[in-house]
Amino acid sequence: MNYYIVIPAHNEEAFIALTLDSLISQTVLPKKVVVVNDNSTDKTAEIVMDFAKENPFITLVNKTSEAIHLPGSKVIQAFHKGFETLDENYDVIVKLDADLILPHNYFETVLNTFEKDATIGMVGGFAYIEKNGSWILENLTDKDHIRGAFKAYRKECFLQIGNLKPAMGWDTVDELLSKFYGWKVVTDSSLIVKHLKPTGANYNKTARYKQGEAFYTLGYGFLITSIASTKLALMKKKPLLFIDYIKGFCKAKAAQTPLLVTIEQAKFIRKYRLKKMKQKLF
Repeated sequence: MNYYIVIPAHNEEAFIALTLDSLISQTVLPKKVVVVNDNSTDKTAEIVMDFAKENPFITLVNKTSEAIHLPGSKVIQAFHKGFETLDENYDVIVKLDADLILPHNYFETVLNTFEKDATIGMVGGFAYIEKNGSWILENLTDKDHIRGAFKAYRKECFLQIGNLKPAMGWDTVDELLSKFYGWKVVTDSSLIVKHLKPTGANYNKTARYKQGEAFYTLGYGFLITSIASTKLALMKKKPLLFIDYIKGFCKAKAAQTPLLVTIEQAKFIRKYRLKKMKQKLF
């Protein structure tokens, strides 16, 4: 199976070399890697070009956007910019962050998983962060969810869900839509990815309302949003975030913000979410 990778990057000179090193050391190399230099003001582009000289499957694409870093939209717009430069000769498309160190067998394992079951639409490992000299699980999501930092999609699944949505919540809606269309989402606990920069480290203060807006645009409804907001605020060990999330949801509802899904898909998502919540409670 051929796999292509798109890496959005904004001021990642401290990490991008480590990420690219881990890619060129894979036991199964990618056919193409596109790094999208999104308005960087540091040496990100220079570092990528140095790698490209020695590794012809790596290319650089430059993109100009606003410096402000809001979750979801900026990174996926950069992903789209890189994806547009690729041909269709791939079996798996990967969205990767620029601050990761992957195990050498990461993509060999991912491809083997895809090959074992044609109904698997997405595969990924788990993010670990460094704390007090040790690498520990970045426990922000359920174990059956693939982090947005390293998403691998079977081509047919990726096209059926309609690419990635340029909004916060994109890395939840992609999995929910995959399930809507009957695809399996598989996580592999043996694949430990070192996440060098904590999630949300660059988000500004206004971004805290975006989570609630994301819950609204996913079609969650108030009940599921309240439960999800409580859980996420507690996982982040910041209970007061619950208020921000609910405010974001209410603002999005009042503004009649367009959903990221259809009415039919929203009904499926609410039913699926409630089913998962009941399973955990009982």
